[in-house]
Amino acid sequence: MSLLSIESLEVRHGLLRAVREVSFTVDEGEVVAMVGANGAGKSTLMRAVAGAHRPADGRIRLDGVDVTARRAHDRVAAGIALVPEGRRLFADLTVEENLLVASRVKRSGPWDLAAVLAAFPLLDGLLKRRAGNLSGGEQQAVAIGRALMTNPRLLLLDEVSLGLAPIVVDTLYQSLGTILSGGTTVLLVEQDLGRALGVSRRVLCMLEGRVVLDESADAVTREQVVDAYFGLSRAKGGGAANPATAVPEESEREPA
Repeated sequence: MSLLSIESLEVRHGLLRAVREVSFTVDEGEVVAMVGANGAGKSTLMRAVAGAHRPADGRIRLDGVDVTARRAHDRVAAGIALVPEGRRLFADLTVEENLLVASRVKRSGPWDLAAVLAAFPLLDGLLKRRAGNLSGGEQQAVAIGRALMTNPRLLLLDEVSLGLAPIVVDTLYQSLGTILSGGTTVLLVEQDLGRALGVSRRVLCMLEGRVVLDESADAVTREQVVDAYFGLSRAKGGGAANPATAVPEESEREPA
C-alpha cells in the first residue's frame, strides 16, 4: 500500500485553480522529486498535503487513512512534516528552542536533538543563537532539523536550495544523504533539476497546476523532463525549439 495517495486533488487561491485534478502516490521509503516552473502549483500542493491549505476537491490519504479534513497539527501527529519554502523559523527563538518546539507533537522514532545535530553538525555550535541571526543555509538546516524532530513518516521538503550559494547547497545535500538513505519517505520540491534527478527514485513535473510527467528517475531523460517543464511535450512536431539549456540548474543564490 502507498504511504501517500493523492486523488483528483484541486486546490484554489480564490477563483484561481492552482492545483487541478492531481493524482499520484508515494510508496513508503520512496524519494520523489517534484519539479516545475514558478507558479506551477508545487508549493500549493505541498501545503495542501501538510494541512496548511484546504483543498476544494479530492482526497489525501496517509497509509490508507483519509486525512483531507484533518488540521495541520493533527497531520504532524499522524506523521506528515513540512519544511516550507522560506523556512518559517521563529526568528526570536534560539536554534535549540526552534528544534525543541517540534517535540510537543513528536512521534516515537530515532530523531531527537542529538540525532539532528549528528546529521547537521554545523548546528552544534549554534544552539544558543537566535534563528533570525543565522545565514540562509543555517536556517534551512534548522528548518529541516525541526521537521525531523517530529519523527515524520512523510517528509515534505519545499525548495531546499532556493536562494542559497552552491557550496551551502552541497553541504545541505550531504546531510540530506543521511536522511534519504535511511528509509524516510520524502516528497521533494527542487528547482535544481540535476540534484532532483540525482537523489530521487521518481520525478514528477507539474505544469499549470497539473502533473504532466510521472516517471522513474532512471527511466526518464533530461530532455523529457525539460519538455514537460516547458510544456513542449504537447507541442512536439510543431517546430518548437528545445530550450534545454534554459532549465535552471541552480536557483537564484544569496550569500550563505
